[in-house]
Amino acid sequence: MHLIISMILFSLAVSISPGPANMVIVSSGASHGFKQTLPFVSGASFGFTLLLIFVGFGFFQLISAYTIFLTSLSWVGSAFISYMAYKIAFSKPEISLHKANRPTFLQGFLLQWFNPKAWMACVSGVTLFSNAHSSKPLIIFILIYFLICYASLSLWALLGDRVAIFLNSRSRIRLFNRAMGSLLMATAIYLITNLVQRSAE
Repeated sequence: MHLIISMILFSLAVSISPGPANMVIVSSGASHGFKQTLPFVSGASFGFTLLLIFVGFGFFQLISAYTIFLTSLSWVGSAFISYMAYKIAFSKPEISLHKANRPTFLQGFLLQWFNPKAWMACVSGVTLFSNAHSSKPLIIFILIYFLICYASLSLWALLGDRVAIFLNSRSRIRLFNRAMGSLLMATAIYLITNLVQRSAE
């Protein structure tokens, strides 16, 4: 029982804490509404779960042996996050339900695979909850994480949807988009700064 509680707390802490996916979801929820944001939420949740399976069942040893992989991924991930930040910051200042303007399932899926935070969470989770003698604990952890991840990201979408009430002018929407894009860009800059510092050591 203690192990299950630990899995739940770990999953909730990682899923609910601010990160690239959460920021995109809030922005989409505010611009397109809760229901229109669910495809991105689904993509991000399934993307992370598949990544967790990928790391947990075979790829963990490779990551441990070749740390250059995570470094390279951080550079690529930072570039992808910067791209998403640009799209949000300079999106049209209007509440829109147009399909072409809202984040998609594929973008949510890819964001997790290019998100260094997601990779670190997977590695940490597998380290904590895998068992050399049985795959059952890891399978339970993956199921728990999927449910909590989906619920947490849905809450961020709902938050964005409620924020839309206050976005009743083009100037407020533009300011909100700039703020969310800037926060996402700050995340990318933080990742790049860490990479440069590690390279200098």
